[in-house]
Amino acid sequence: MKTSLTRRDFVTTAALGATALTFTARSYARIAGANDRIRIAQIGCGGRGRLAHMAGVHKHDAEQNAEFVAVSDPWRLAREEAAAMCKEWYGTQVRQFSSYRDVLACKDVDAVMIASPDHHHAIQLEATAKAGKHVYVEKPMARNMQELTAAVDAVKAAQIVVQVGTQTRSLPVMTGCHELWKSGQLGKASRIEQCRNSTKPYWYGYVKAHLPKSADVRKEDVDWKEFLGNAPERPFSADVLTGWYGYLDYTDGPVTNLGCHFIDLYSYITGAQFPASCVCNGGIFTWKDEYHFTCPDHVEALWVYPEGFMAAYSSNLGNSGGSRTRFFCEKGQLVLDNLSAPNYTAEGGPKRDGAIRGVNDVKPIDTPDHFLDWLQCLRSGKPTRASIEAGYLHSVVGLMAVESYRNGHRTTYDPQTRTIGKA
Repeated sequence: MKTSLTRRDFVTTAALGATALTFTARSYARIAGANDRIRIAQIGCGGRGRLAHMAGVHKHDAEQNAEFVAVSDPWRLAREEAAAMCKEWYGTQVRQFSSYRDVLACKDVDAVMIASPDHHHAIQLEATAKAGKHVYVEKPMARNMQELTAAVDAVKAAQIVVQVGTQTRSLPVMTGCHELWKSGQLGKASRIEQCRNSTKPYWYGYVKAHLPKSADVRKEDVDWKEFLGNAPERPFSADVLTGWYGYLDYTDGPVTNLGCHFIDLYSYITGAQFPASCVCNGGIFTWKDEYHFTCPDHVEALWVYPEGFMAAYSSNLGNSGGSRTRFFCEKGQLVLDNLSAPNYTAEGGPKRDGAIRGVNDVKPIDTPDHFLDWLQCLRSGKPTRASIEAGYLHSVVGLMAVESYRNGHRTTYDPQTRTIGKA
């Protein structure tokens, strides 16, 4: 890939424990020039990989001169389905691998998209950075602070372009919410909350679902060791392979899987950084059956921020009533119950001053979608919409809740040592 002529500083935050860095000549050599083909590999070819990542990039690949050249998944049928999509789009055969390591060994792959199960994200992100390839990585970025800091440090050292998969912040209406917040019309927040409820946990929808057409999950078609990675050994299970979202060996449940979108969003809108403390509780109260899922179907996390507000996230996956997303402020409310059409009012504001009247729609501000933003930044070297710093921030906030849930105590975060501890 050719050297870009545009020089921009790549700034890391003090929260990451680093000083400002600028792109080196070596890192510029990996940024695509205006006419270079961007060659992408997909790691993880399940529903998220094929239907979100690949389809999302394909909307822009002709305009942006990008193309998928390789796919990787431990399940043969999933990677074959992904390869068939590429054949339909480009008329060429792409390389297929069961291991992400083979993708990273491909010298002509410029960037990868990671949509593997949660327990692989940090390890694959770190390895991708060390291979010198740009990356789009799904959330949550990591399942513990050791993996998180190792991955972030590798990204900083390689100075690659990273987009984290918290795509809600790229909605034009969320850019509008960010600008509305900066205007000060709503005043200071006292509580920001999301209740994300459903009649059934989301992982039930993945058990043998979202599979390639007419697929049957057979042991001989799966590189089971590759799927397990650093998770505990266990016999092959089709239900585990497809329904891993429901097992704590591979994910940390609703707070880091769904709630991280909320954490990232309010952090983006308000500019809030790390919480002072967190408590989290929950359990399996409704769905107990033959699958023996271990993720909590009810969970609630509370974070106290030094800016002087509380953030609350809860999931009741045993009843769909009561879902909402609200920013309660001194001059009114920002209502994001419908993420596509947020609004704001003076309702409930103890210091409302008459400046806000009635129900007001948040005005959208033109913003590239999350995949287009990543492709554009691969050429410009500019910071992505959901940078590695943003990913680190929402990962730490989520992990504070995970540690509290696991150990039954209040947690704190020390930005100097980059550790989560007991309050």
